[in-house]
Amino acid sequence: MKHILFVCIENSNRSQMAQAFANMYGSGDVKTYSAGSRPSGKVNPKAIAAMKELGYDLQMHKSKALDKLPDIEFDYAITMGCGDACPLVRAKHRLDWTIPDPRDMDEDEFRKVRNMIRDKVKDVLNKMNTEND
Repeated sequence: MKHILFVCIENSNRSQMAQAFANMYGSGDVKTYSAGSRPSGKVNPKAIAAMKELGYDLQMHKSKALDKLPDIEFDYAITMGCGDACPLVRAKHRLDWTIPDPRDMDEDEFRKVRNMIRDKVKDVLNKMNTEND
């Protein structure tokens, strides 16, 4: 079982959707986490709606802080382009994805960011699978 952490500032959009996609495409081979350096305390309704379009219910997710994560070494810690606002955590692999914050975008632009996240999650899951071969 691989442990993947997705981090953004508010843990209300990008990292939540990335965690959802990892759950959708990880085939039970991954344990996923998401957190924020300054969590908003809620998941953005736009993110909930965007993921619902693809059959995933984000309503049960909660926005949480990094200090609420288990004290483990993650296989991957992936930040969403939030730079210094995302403190480092223990991880075997670190990635920083330059993904714009979709919080204030219209629905079409929000979907483009969602799809960018989906594609990046699929890529990292494929990379993890080839590491296991």
